[in-house]
Amino acid sequence: MEITKKHSFRGELSVPGDKSISHRGVMFGAIAEGLTEITGFLEGADCLSTIACFQKLGVEIEQAGGRALVHGKGLHGLSAPSGVLDVGNSGTTTRLISGILAGQPFESVLDGDASIRKRPMGRIFTPLSEMGASFQCLDAASFPEARRAADSGCAPFAVRGGHLHGIHYRSPIASAQVKSAVLLAGLYADGVTKVTEPALSRNHTERMLAGFGAEVSSDGATASILPGPKLEGQRICVPGDISSAAYFIALGLAVPNSEILIRNVGVNPTRDGIIRAALDMGGDLTLLNEREVSGEPVADVLVRSSSLRGITVGGPIIPALIDEIPVLAVLAAFAEGTTVIRDAQELKVKESDRIAVVSENLKAMGADVTPTDDGMVIQGGKPLHGARIQTAHDHRIAMAFCVAGLNADGETSFDDSACVTVSYPSFFEDIERLAAR
Repeated sequence: MEITKKHSFRGELSVPGDKSISHRGVMFGAIAEGLTEITGFLEGADCLSTIACFQKLGVEIEQAGGRALVHGKGLHGLSAPSGVLDVGNSGTTTRLISGILAGQPFESVLDGDASIRKRPMGRIFTPLSEMGASFQCLDAASFPEARRAADSGCAPFAVRGGHLHGIHYRSPIASAQVKSAVLLAGLYADGVTKVTEPALSRNHTERMLAGFGAEVSSDGATASILPGPKLEGQRICVPGDISSAAYFIALGLAVPNSEILIRNVGVNPTRDGIIRAALDMGGDLTLLNEREVSGEPVADVLVRSSSLRGITVGGPIIPALIDEIPVLAVLAAFAEGTTVIRDAQELKVKESDRIAVVSENLKAMGADVTPTDDGMVIQGGKPLHGARIQTAHDHRIAMAFCVAGLNADGETSFDDSACVTVSYPSFFEDIERLAAR
């Protein structure tokens, strides 16, 4: 895949459905009673991994054309899987399904691709073990290709459900995946389960579980859930994923003579950090037609070319834009002045070490960037030139540097462009359509 500079992007589009909400719709529908219908479902590789795992647990799921029908088995209706649950590249699948499996009367084995085998799972093992589940990382004797010790804290691992106890877990990190795993296990506990985070992470789990009938509440950065609810199937309309919209927000702001309208975008306040950051940078960005759909705030996002300035990003906003930091860093390279990104250590344990990979690729394109232990410092305003982008097979790296290449001199190429299918299968087609206008 090679791309060259474009001089304008104009038009409107709808980005694929929100990945986080699509995952949760399948999972919660599987343990609810009756039919859950999901429209706007993201047909990316990660969400298809979630479907495949729950089908192995005995759940009938039909999926085609952006629609999924989940025939729920109820809170206690899952069956022991006959084989390994393959989570693919999906950290969300791995961590959230572990919370559900922690409450089952059988053992399951989870495994995924090379990236998943490097991602830390100890962060869920700790609270779920405290609740009464047991975990064992599998060694080379069982999975020779894994080549890791049994205490690695990574996949492949086995989880055996147990009699779970309600706990109050004080998470050392703000992570929706950790919080969600504990809350889902709390459905099977013998008392109230609480999770307190250092800062509020995305709250799709709390919103959606409440819609299914769970007794879940929030107080600041603490979420609580009561056990044993009767969850009932729902109709869920998935909004466009703000993480996918972020690339077109960046294109609309950075490329001269551009105006892009992105329709039906989820603007949940725990996810809208990229919008807040873009406005702080001086971006011409407007939310139109604000409304609520299936319990989630939604709006159309209008962006126009802007003169951008550097900003400092850190603290409580980081959980609300953690997945958008790669494209925010690219946007910062086109802004005048210095942008400082801090408090983002979590970037090191995503699909790749995004601090290192973003910094290396920006440098290759001529940007002035200094990586730090918890982020990076970018001196913006230097013209970028094309380069060979090393994606580390990370979908967000590939799409962020597509934005960079479309506003850089010369040709930009990628070692792996197919990885965008994880979250945005039609990404390059949508880019071409807006550039053609």
